[in-house]
Amino acid sequence: MRVLLLTGPGGDAQGWGDMKATESMRDAADAVGHPSRIAYVETEADFRKAIDGGGYDIAWSALYHISPNERFIGRNEEGVWVADVFDSRGIPYIGSDSQTMKNMIDKYQTHRILARQGVPVPAHHLVHGTDDVSGIRYPAFVKPMCESRSVGITDESVVYTEAELLRQVAYIEREFDEAALVEDFLPGDEFTTLVVGNGDSRECLPGMVSVEKQYYGKHRVLRSDLRGVGLTKIHAAGPRAGDAVEIAARAADAMNCLDHVRIDIKTDAEGNLRIIEVNGIPGLKPHKSWAPQIYALHYRSPGGEMEDYRRLIRAVIDSAGKRYNLR
Repeated sequence: MRVLLLTGPGGDAQGWGDMKATESMRDAADAVGHPSRIAYVETEADFRKAIDGGGYDIAWSALYHISPNERFIGRNEEGVWVADVFDSRGIPYIGSDSQTMKNMIDKYQTHRILARQGVPVPAHHLVHGTDDVSGIRYPAFVKPMCESRSVGITDESVVYTEAELLRQVAYIEREFDEAALVEDFLPGDEFTTLVVGNGDSRECLPGMVSVEKQYYGKHRVLRSDLRGVGLTKIHAAGPRAGDAVEIAARAADAMNCLDHVRIDIKTDAEGNLRIIEVNGIPGLKPHKSWAPQIYALHYRSPGGEMEDYRRLIRAVIDSAGKRYNLR
């Protein structure tokens, strides 16, 4: 299959990584028999020109929506959503459908969908600065509603009083122009599960997230400065592996995920696992991103880490190609 890799200014904030990561994906896809080319799109016109140009069998986008914003995902209430255009044009693409992608970006909506399906999530509230917050219990955890990669998360995200809560909500509204998602603070271990494939061929590959103790601050939280710089590592999930697989599979079903997602899970104060995020476009930086680390953990090959990376890229492309009956 010929693959069109779409990225742009928002590719790192929204999806698999920067241009260097995209070039690594292109090289990996070429090496496993799927010739690929990159289209860097800054505007809606760029995007439509790239997909109208032909020469590909399937598209794979680092972008949920077209945006010049390099810092964060944002809400994009009126802009162009990539999967909407793919669906309207009948273009085969890698990843979940547009509604699922929108649901995954909106963490509050993700929690609502999962909770309705009986999948465990933290207690959660969508909070604006003018809302009544008297019903929220402490300690609580405050984060942007629509972001990923720990954007907007610091030690101050853990709050113990109403004053601290409102301070963080105001920060999120000011910096990101979006509401805050307020959850119960989950103090325990963090797990992540890579989900690759569909139907009977779907695999859920668990791992445990670790950071050396000296890099944490006041709390065991993955601040934004710990992400994407090689400080977070993935190890075997140990005795909780089966639990992580079971809860991730239920979440993937509830959200109607396709091809390739990563599901992040944390342990509450009672030791229960709870979903904290379903990531529709996981990071794919070789060595640093969690998805390649997890895949290498489960499918380590004699060819080394880059050969593991190439196999992951092939597995994702092949899973989508099978859905569309592409060869």
